[in-house]
Amino acid sequence: MPIPRTLKSHLDREHVHYDILTHSQTDRARAVAKTLQLPEQSMAKVVIVKVKERFVTMVLPAPTKIDFQRLRRMFGTHHVRLATEEELAHLFPDCEVGAMPPLGTLYGLPVYVDRSLIGDEEILFEAGTHSEAIRMRYWDFAALVFPTVAEFNRPPTASC
Repeated sequence: MPIPRTLKSHLDREHVHYDILTHSQTDRARAVAKTLQLPEQSMAKVVIVKVKERFVTMVLPAPTKIDFQRLRRMFGTHHVRLATEEELAHLFPDCEVGAMPPLGTLYGLPVYVDRSLIGDEEILFEAGTHSEAIRMRYWDFAALVFPTVAEFNRPPTASC
């Protein structure tokens, strides 16, 4: 499956330079980095959460996890949960489930980026498919989505 037309058209219309990196089929962001022989930390993953009645795009380094206690404090509610696969299919109809790009605004969702990513020169992320990734300058990405920057990741434990 090629990258979604919605995503490609948007990037091209905004004249953003990006590279499409084709890789073997994977279902995890960390596996994408490994397949592309890149450090896991260089790969961003997208997690969609439901906060009260709205969905939010969370972007964080692939080897980390979401700290739900931080999210609850950040959003001021205990009603924070992961989106279901069915909800993801509805929110991102032209993407493979689990391969959503971090351009949530393209799909009507606000975008939150973990502070640990903003110092990176580039951002690498799944391109709506489980066999292609996109690499672009971080600041080009930020100019596209105007993300809210916050700290919400939990570093991996030794057992992960």
